[in-house]
Amino acid sequence: MVLKKKKKEIQVDAFLLDQQQLEKLQRFSKAEEQNLASLLLHCAQLSSGIQQIQCIKQIIPLLKKMDQDSACDPMVKACLDILGETYFSLGVKNPLKKVLASSLNSLPEEFITLAVQSFMCCLREELKTTDTYLYRKVLDNLVSCLEDFSLGRATIKNLLEEVLQFLQKSILDIQEENRKNHGNHVVQTQLMHDLLIAIKVSMMLVQKLQENIQGSLWKHHESFIWQSMCNLLKSSTNFLVDATLLQTVQTTSGLAVILFTKAMYEPVEELPSLISDLLLGSIKHAGVPVWFVSNCGALCTEHLPDSVRLFLCHGALAMLEWKNGSMGENGEKLLLDIASVLLSLSSELKESSMAASLSRTLAIWTNSALAALVSGSPNLKTKLNGNSDVAGKLLEYIYTHWEHPVDAVRHQTKLIFRNLLQIHRNTITGSNEKSDPFFAGLMKRLLSLEWHVKGKYTSLGCLVECVGTENILQLDRTIPVQVLDVMNDQSLAPYASDLLETMFTNHKAHFALCFQESTWIDQWHEIWVSPLLQILCEGNQDQTTYIIDYYLPKLLRCSPDSLSYMITILQASADANLGSCTTRGALGALMACLRTARAHGHLELSSIMGTGLVSTECIKQGLVHQHHQVCIDALGLLCETHRSTEIVSAEEMQLIQFFMMYNLSSQSPSVRQQIVCLLRKLFCRIQESSLVLYKLEQNKTKQDLLENSTQRHPLGILQQYKDFMSSVCDRLFEVLFPGSSHPTRFSALTILGSVAEIFSAPQGQAQVFQLDQEIDSTRVRTLIQCLASTFEEVKVLAFGLLMKLRAVAFNLKDSEYLDLFQAAMDLSTSTKPYDCVTASYLLNFLIHHEGLQHICSGKWVEHNTQIDGNASVSTVEKNTLAVIKLLLVNVEEEILQAKKSLLQAAASFPMYGRVHCITGALQKLPFNNLTLVSEWKEMVARLILMSYKLSAVVSPVVQSSSPEGLIPMDSDSETACRLQMILNEIQPQDTNDYFIQPKILKEHSEVESEKLADCRPMESTCTEITGKERQTCDVTAQMVLVCCWRSMKEVSLLLGTLCKLLPSQAAPEPSEGLITVEQVKNIGDYFKHHLLQSRHRGAFELAYAGFVQLTEMLSRCNSESLCKMPEQWLSCVLEEIKSCDPSSTLCATRRSAGIPFYIQALLASEPKSKTDLLKRTMKELITLAAPLNESSSVIPQVHALNILRALFRDTRLGENIMPYVADGIQAAILGFMSPVWAVRNSSTLLFSALITRIFGVKRGKDENSKKNRMTGREFFSRFPSLYPFLLKQLEVVTGTLNSEAEELKIHPSLFLLLLILGRLYPSPMDGACSALSMAPFVPFIIRCGCSPVYRSREMSGRALVPFVMVNEVPQTVLSLLKGLPDSTSPCIRQNNIHGTLLQVFHLLQSYLESKQLCSSDFQQGLGDIIACVGTKLWLAKRPNPCLVTRAAYLDVLVLLSTHLGKFQKQGMQFWGFWEEITRLISDSELMSSIPYSSPVPGLIQYLQSITKLVLSVLAVTAGPGSPTSNFPVTEKVAKPSLSIADLLHSEFHEVRLLALEAVLLWLNHVNSKRILEGEGVACLLIGLEGTLLKMALEEKDLQCFCKVLEILYNMDIGNVLPKTECSVKMNPNELLSWSLNVVDISISTEVQCMALKFASKLVIHLLQNQQQISEEVQKKWVQLIVYFCGDEQQTEMLLAAAEVLKSVTSFLLISEQLILGLSDTLAMWKCVVLLLQNEDLVVRNAAAEVIKVAQSEKQNSKGTEFALRIVNAPMALDLAFGILCELLQQWGQICAGVLILLEWLLGDSDLKRDLESSALEEDDYLFDKGDVNFWAEQLTHVRQLSKHLFLLISTTHLTLPDHGELNQLSRRALDQAQLTEHLLRALPPTPEFTRTAEFTRLAIQNERILVCLKILNLLKPDGTCKNENVEK
Repeated sequence: MVLKKKKKEIQVDAFLLDQQQLEKLQRFSKAEEQNLASLLLHCAQLSSGIQQIQCIKQIIPLLKKMDQDSACDPMVKACLDILGETYFSLGVKNPLKKVLASSLNSLPEEFITLAVQSFMCCLREELKTTDTYLYRKVLDNLVSCLEDFSLGRATIKNLLEEVLQFLQKSILDIQEENRKNHGNHVVQTQLMHDLLIAIKVSMMLVQKLQENIQGSLWKHHESFIWQSMCNLLKSSTNFLVDATLLQTVQTTSGLAVILFTKAMYEPVEELPSLISDLLLGSIKHAGVPVWFVSNCGALCTEHLPDSVRLFLCHGALAMLEWKNGSMGENGEKLLLDIASVLLSLSSELKESSMAASLSRTLAIWTNSALAALVSGSPNLKTKLNGNSDVAGKLLEYIYTHWEHPVDAVRHQTKLIFRNLLQIHRNTITGSNEKSDPFFAGLMKRLLSLEWHVKGKYTSLGCLVECVGTENILQLDRTIPVQVLDVMNDQSLAPYASDLLETMFTNHKAHFALCFQESTWIDQWHEIWVSPLLQILCEGNQDQTTYIIDYYLPKLLRCSPDSLSYMITILQASADANLGSCTTRGALGALMACLRTARAHGHLELSSIMGTGLVSTECIKQGLVHQHHQVCIDALGLLCETHRSTEIVSAEEMQLIQFFMMYNLSSQSPSVRQQIVCLLRKLFCRIQESSLVLYKLEQNKTKQDLLENSTQRHPLGILQQYKDFMSSVCDRLFEVLFPGSSHPTRFSALTILGSVAEIFSAPQGQAQVFQLDQEIDSTRVRTLIQCLASTFEEVKVLAFGLLMKLRAVAFNLKDSEYLDLFQAAMDLSTSTKPYDCVTASYLLNFLIHHEGLQHICSGKWVEHNTQIDGNASVSTVEKNTLAVIKLLLVNVEEEILQAKKSLLQAAASFPMYGRVHCITGALQKLPFNNLTLVSEWKEMVARLILMSYKLSAVVSPVVQSSSPEGLIPMDSDSETACRLQMILNEIQPQDTNDYFIQPKILKEHSEVESEKLADCRPMESTCTEITGKERQTCDVTAQMVLVCCWRSMKEVSLLLGTLCKLLPSQAAPEPSEGLITVEQVKNIGDYFKHHLLQSRHRGAFELAYAGFVQLTEMLSRCNSESLCKMPEQWLSCVLEEIKSCDPSSTLCATRRSAGIPFYIQALLASEPKSKTDLLKRTMKELITLAAPLNESSSVIPQVHALNILRALFRDTRLGENIMPYVADGIQAAILGFMSPVWAVRNSSTLLFSALITRIFGVKRGKDENSKKNRMTGREFFSRFPSLYPFLLKQLEVVTGTLNSEAEELKIHPSLFLLLLILGRLYPSPMDGACSALSMAPFVPFIIRCGCSPVYRSREMSGRALVPFVMVNEVPQTVLSLLKGLPDSTSPCIRQNNIHGTLLQVFHLLQSYLESKQLCSSDFQQGLGDIIACVGTKLWLAKRPNPCLVTRAAYLDVLVLLSTHLGKFQKQGMQFWGFWEEITRLISDSELMSSIPYSSPVPGLIQYLQSITKLVLSVLAVTAGPGSPTSNFPVTEKVAKPSLSIADLLHSEFHEVRLLALEAVLLWLNHVNSKRILEGEGVACLLIGLEGTLLKMALEEKDLQCFCKVLEILYNMDIGNVLPKTECSVKMNPNELLSWSLNVVDISISTEVQCMALKFASKLVIHLLQNQQQISEEVQKKWVQLIVYFCGDEQQTEMLLAAAEVLKSVTSFLLISEQLILGLSDTLAMWKCVVLLLQNEDLVVRNAAAEVIKVAQSEKQNSKGTEFALRIVNAPMALDLAFGILCELLQQWGQICAGVLILLEWLLGDSDLKRDLESSALEEDDYLFDKGDVNFWAEQLTHVRQLSKHLFLLISTTHLTLPDHGELNQLSRRALDQAQLTEHLLRALPPTPEFTRTAEFTRLAIQNERILVCLKILNLLKPDGTCKNENVEK
């Protein structure tokens, strides 16, 4: 649905006239008739600006009515004076100013002279302004006069000299004021913008009045105007070269310099030459006018700064006239010079803002070139042709910058490319564009790029516009499919969809033009729509989502008629292909298409439902689909419409209600967010359409105009709306029951919040629904109980909703609020950290209660009659002050206690809770609207003092270097004695007994205690501390740590919050703010102390949060002293780091502890426009991080490296940090060579951060994915200094590798160098740009293969691939292979051989994966490589003693063998190669016994490689070209001498495992009916069953054993069982017992799962074939399934159980007869129910498959009736109970079955024991949040089961006679009812907050029992179970 934005109401400030002006008007106004004066007087008396606008519009008509002579009337003069004064007094953004100007533009001619005089008078007054800060208003007025205001322009023309004088003065004054305010960012930024406006005004003046000025220029060289122009030119030049100014000021100055020079320079024809000389630095003073040299001397040098040249280029392009060839040949030369200057600058200007400016200027250049070409000379056309130098360099710029990290650069690069194509088109007019070699070459090169290059999409899109889609598709028809495949990556999806849109739109237009008939549409659909539908049905979730979001709307917009084609195709297969939890299927695709079409206005839902095109059942299936996105699309179809006032139909409302029954508990936050968002759209639609209906109801005459859907009476629809919204709210409150899951609560509360917000109308307006009316006291209590949730977002939502419902939220009894207040105060001092958050929300809620002080008076809050008497004080302010005072008093007392004993505090009253509540209350207070200022100032001072005191108490623990170790948890006395010594060392000055005596646990024997007593300075205190409630409590280390750390965190956040109270504008009086500047400075010092002194990450992270708040406040502050504080702090800490003072307390270990955090906060708060601090700091840090030559302390270097790491990781610094990346890399690589470990360690961390910063965050697990990589060109052009550096380093490193000396020399930085180089890749776009060519790196990387370090050799193999272009691979591989030694070589270095082979392997791998498989060059190259490989085969045979290099050579052979096997059909038959390989296998160690008795390095590696080769050859010989086919291949390729069975008998488990994996793969090919792979390999599997059965019994290796079981499970059991007798001497029953036994005894979960699945397959097979299974085995099998479904089991076991249950569903669970007996069958059904409530979504989806099978069988057996099949877990659970009740009737087991189901309902837990154990757990685990399963909701399960039981009982009229089981169940239920009631009564007041877990458990159990008793009452004919407690 397209939600229209409400139009922003325009604010119009009314103008006011002073007393003198009013008197003047009153003098001239006439009462009897309206004249100009009376009109103005009336206008001035209006208070509304809008009304004044209407009034001003009447002025001109009034003047036009006046006669000619009235121009002399003094009244007119007076009125025009007042209008002038009013005009200049109005603000520039006030619409009144524009209205006045446009009215005066129509002033009758006779009044113009008068008006100009009035305006001149006013402007003169304006120009007398001397206050620098008021210049802006005058400048704004000058701009207004010059813009579309004839009167204003005339005024300025007449006052030209004064205006020029003012401009010169203002520019100089602003410059001086800026210098004075250095360091005050806020003031400086304001002044910069004023200066910018001043320069712009001077430019406008010259542009608008050029004729006038020039008239003066050439006549009077000494005239005032000439002098003024010179001064302005001089100022502009100074600004242009001043790098301290804002970049926008410099850019504008560049424009001004060119504009002024153009206005002054003569002859004009020479101007382009002058500018060319300036840019090229070749200016000769002799030929330049003196005035130019004297004013622009700074520009007349050989070496202009790069930025100045850039701004001059920009000025020349923008200010000179490029059209019509008016500048002649000089102009053309200047155009080409500008291009060369700009392109040379592209390698110099790397700062992001400069890079963006450069790209913008280049784009302007291409526009200017296009303009110049229109009338340009033939020479210019040649120079700008696509094959010219300029075009070539531009293309290089484009390829380098099309993936630039700055958006603006990428966007401009696209424009440059598009214009470049247009330029080439313009140069080849007349010839055929389609066949143009430039375009053809571009197309090929672009298509050869990988699809992960974003620039490819935009460039192809531009190319399509030039050559058409058809031409590109002729090169490759699969492009649409390829691009759609790319769309599973969100970063590429927008680019891909834009390209596709350009292509299909162009293609459609081409078809429409070329073919007259409409037959072409089918062909168009085939290309663009069919691939889309296929992916929508089968693609993965990400891909389909992005295609629907980005591609589908564009396709429908281009061709709305294609919708019917989509619906027809999808509808046909929707029932058969419903999808699954991973794919949408045709149904999901249909929902997506319909949703998109409806949302974009291509479809009416009523029409497709009315015509039966889509049924209600079909949408229902979509609404409860297993695939989240299908549910969302189905909901979107109902909620999203193109018109926001479309009536919501009754069917839609019913479907929404159905949806809300089963979808509120989604665990995925994104799904919940989408549900909420869509329902919000629906509610908006109801609200907006109801307003339309109300209007229709009021206006009965329009009744006939009602559309079809509202034929009914509008009031009827409104009533339906009301009922619907009421039922929605009922449902939402219904799911907020005790124990409901976090997702459910989150969804329900968010939706309720939307309802409250959308249906809140102002008083008196008709409202279809109001949430207030639905709220009673029970619901208020429910919402308050939500504040007890352990998830904070639920608290936030509940609190927000209560605030929206304030009118009804405070209608409970006073005693309830008092209990809540008591609970909040108790929770604020709880030892559970999450309790204080609850307390904070409770207090913030109660603060809004008007009667809070009255309710709590006496007990909690002291009355302040003075404040109470003040009526202007708001309730919230009054209550907040009282509550904070109470909390503060308490916490101050507790701090005094904590000073005596921190242990006591941690155990009984951790203080952080109180502070958290104070901060929470402060954050909700509106500080800009306080009445009790003096009270608050006093409160703030007390809070700051309390913070310092609390911090002093807890900081010794937090700042200890090892806070965790301060309380020993071990129980031997030696440790305690050692600890005692440590405690004495760090004992602070206070009497804190926490440091005097370590805590000894209770387990100590008395003897040990006596031993310990000797070494204790004080009397022993008991380990159990007596708390406030006189109960003993045991203190753990965790408690003390949490108490101290949390206190520290809360203090930091409180101080950060308090800092925000400082007014942002500097107040004239210090009393204005609640907090003083001095207090802020002290807080800053506090943070500085903690960040720089703390040694533990947790500790300084706590302080960091508060410090960030402080620094952000300082950066916005107007006070100069505060503004400069961050700079001073930064200087101090950098000085301290540099000084390397031994007395420094800075921590050099632990990654410099808090120092990086400190510096990060200071730099990140600096305004983005001014990065002086960042620049200065980075320079200093880079200097420190560079290795020191002398042996001075390395500590500053370590600090610098650690700080740099933090800064490079900080995203807030954005692109501003990129210019320092190259220096950072150099520092890291050089630091890696340091002899000091600390420096190496910090360098490694810095290097890692930089790799992420350069290449992006790694999203996938694939190390070699091309996503986090870059072309060499892009990398080195962005970091040019790294090119020589990395080359030099590589040279140094490889120099150490080739030495002939025996000792190993391992260079430390080799690893890092290869890591970077391995991330680069070549691009087909890389030209012959020698400056940054990748070729010089190749020989060095090849040499790295000689490294003695295995990992380095491996990395050199990977790193080489990017540096070798695909067409150069064969040549490189051949040279590498030829470099390998022969078997007769005298000196054979195995490391070198291994490195070379790895390089060959990786190069070949990339070559065989490339897109050039079909080219003749490729086949020729491959042939040469294979021939060369054959010459070095000795390396793979026994003569080579090294097994590692033999394995490496074999890996190369495997690669070639696999490739040749795959592509034999293409005529690549290499008979000699296959013969050699067969011989190699025959001679290998696999054939003969292994000659090595002891383990040999590389043996396993070798065996694995030779096994892979055997398997590869086996697959080739068994491949599809079997002797029966037409191919002669396999007749020549001899089978290897080893069979698969031989490999399975190998003594090495690694060989067996590889063979088993191959068998499994082949088996899957056969099973999945893949004809090509399956036909061939099937023959390899013949007769393996016996071998595998033997292996199963004998295999010792767990991995192999598991694979054997998996293969047996996947084989046809009918083929396996006949072999059991002969191969393992077992009958099928024994095999079953054996496999169940494996499940029992195996220690591997994987083996257990496979064995259970295999056993289950056996069970079904035996039962289906009427073979007997003993009852004992059967029971054991069922018990194992039940055991596998236990709550605590691993996911693999749960999934295995789900798979087993699915496989037995048809035969056992839903069969017409009970095969296993009732109890076993129901036990298995209970497993299904348990799995459907598992926390893991994967498990729930697997269990829902059981329901799918059952529902499909039901649909098949009952014929056409539609059944929901692919459903989510909540729906599946509901269906499961329904199916079960039907089955009980079918089996005739209703009586016995109902009793079992009642037991399920009642639950089988012992309530008392559960509560006791949960209480113990709560005490043990500080952060325990209750039950483990956060998703299952017991009451949902109870309510669904009871619903079906009630239904079953009512339909079958079931009653049960009295018998033992029923009576026993009744007694048990009644006992539990009494026990629950007793336990609930025993809980304290507000147990939902103080004893949440117990209360929830009891509430759930209570409902279970009540439901159970109700059903029992129904079942007993005489009602003997009637119980008075039932209804309580």
